[in-house]
Amino acid sequence: MQASIPVDSGWDLVEPLRALIGVAILCLIAWACSSNRRRVPWRVVIGGLGLQLALAGLILGVPATAAAFEWLARQVATAIGMADAGSAFLFGPLAAPDGPAGFVFAFRVLPVIVYFAAVMAAFYHFGVMQRIIAAMAWVMRRTLGVSGAESLAVAANVLVGQTEAPLCVKPFLPRMTRSQLMVVMTGGFATIAGSVLAGYVDFLGGADEVARVRFAKHLLTASIMSAPAAFVMAKLMLPETEAEPAETVDAQPVDERKACNVLDAVVMGATDGLKLALNVGAMLVAFIAILALLDWPLEAISETEWIAGWRSAHGYGTWSVQGGLGLVFQPIAWCIGAPAADIPQIGRLLGTSVIATEFVAYADLRTMMADGTISPRGVTVVTYALCGFANIPSMAIQIGGLGAIAPSRRADFSSLAPRAMLAGALACWSTAAIASAIVGTG
Repeated sequence: MQASIPVDSGWDLVEPLRALIGVAILCLIAWACSSNRRRVPWRVVIGGLGLQLALAGLILGVPATAAAFEWLARQVATAIGMADAGSAFLFGPLAAPDGPAGFVFAFRVLPVIVYFAAVMAAFYHFGVMQRIIAAMAWVMRRTLGVSGAESLAVAANVLVGQTEAPLCVKPFLPRMTRSQLMVVMTGGFATIAGSVLAGYVDFLGGADEVARVRFAKHLLTASIMSAPAAFVMAKLMLPETEAEPAETVDAQPVDERKACNVLDAVVMGATDGLKLALNVGAMLVAFIAILALLDWPLEAISETEWIAGWRSAHGYGTWSVQGGLGLVFQPIAWCIGAPAADIPQIGRLLGTSVIATEFVAYADLRTMMADGTISPRGVTVVTYALCGFANIPSMAIQIGGLGAIAPSRRADFSSLAPRAMLAGALACWSTAAIASAIVGTG
């Protein structure tokens, strides 16, 4: 069955109001975890939330800019679709979503990651990415009053991966304060790489062009909105208590990509994309299998006579790790404005994302969409909430990647990783809450 978003016009005022209350609750969680509540830079917090709201309003609420962004999303979706030519050549009918094998993740999604990584590398070679990153960094620096190095790193994370983005500020990492490093790491957890975004669009939208455009719009919007959200949560949890090094204040982007020509850039990009695609595939195999392994004893215990009788009397299904995570994360699902009927499913998806990566959660979302067990509005809300690398496996990736760039700060990266991952998750969830307060189901 084709997984696509059905559209209806239902929109209830109560849920957006609940979502805005949820934003306040998420900020309170970050503030409660703060290392120094008296030093919280409220200009950054208020400015970041204001910028989030402004971006959401412009992209999703104002007809003219919403139409322009929809056009951009359509072009992105069309460009992503060009990967089908390479996939069809290499895999033949196995790459066709309506072919004899149906939708096969390895043949449909992983090639898109390779292709889009090569395209992004070409844009980098021509200086397009650097200009976009510099423009976004300038907006955040002027709006929030943050350092140039911090804003550059977070802006870069909107477009490239969590280990590639810090290369823009590589010379400054050894002397950055812990609060600045917290921002760099939170930005990595709160956003997704452009190549991975392309994979999500193809995976969730499938062959449905309307769904592909809709997912492209929401995923692009989520990644952009989560940039200021990363500053909000990072500065709430770890305010600045040190003097910022002078060289980080007016930092300019550093280009660590040294391709001799565009062909060399495309080759390097495709190679990097292949590594990423293999990493994604390996993580999916490992974590889906591990979840099944953990579910095995839980299911066996829940099928024992007296527990099965209790479950039957109270209307509960068999026990599973994801079912337990769903219960734990239901309050977060409420905070982000999820429809009441979808709160159990969305809580389960949020928990799966944190434990086993967002790709596993999006895979479950695709199944729910195909089965019709989640509403259109629920799909929209959770698409925003899952759009980030805020998960336990990514902690290891960040520590390893940043440690290789700045070995002298490896201990700081390791100690900050759990806090930064939580901040990144809170940033993603606040983005989902703000978006859900504005959009209906489309």
